Amino acid sequence: MDDDAIRLLVTRLSRPHASGGKVIGRAAILAEGADSGAIIAWISAHDGLPEELAQATTDTGLHSARLSDRARSDSAPPRRYVLPPGALN
Repeated sequence: MDDDAIRLLVTRLSRPHASGGKVIGRAAILAEGADSGAIIAWISAHDGLPEELAQATTDTGLHSARLSDRARSDSAPPRRYVLPPGALN
């Protein structure tokens, strides 16, 4: 997949982000098939970063996250990637 094709694909799949840039979901990238590695590499090459997850609370009450969920979220791959403003121009 060439640079222009990836740029078009990322433009099509991305959405506005609160930072002023664009955000694209990892699931959308993986749904594109075998080229997902090239797409993630393109995002990284254009200053895209994995979105920071909110810090998990340390509450252990009735409605808190399970301990297994906390451990899984620490080692899980990023859910979304954020591109800075102007990266898709």
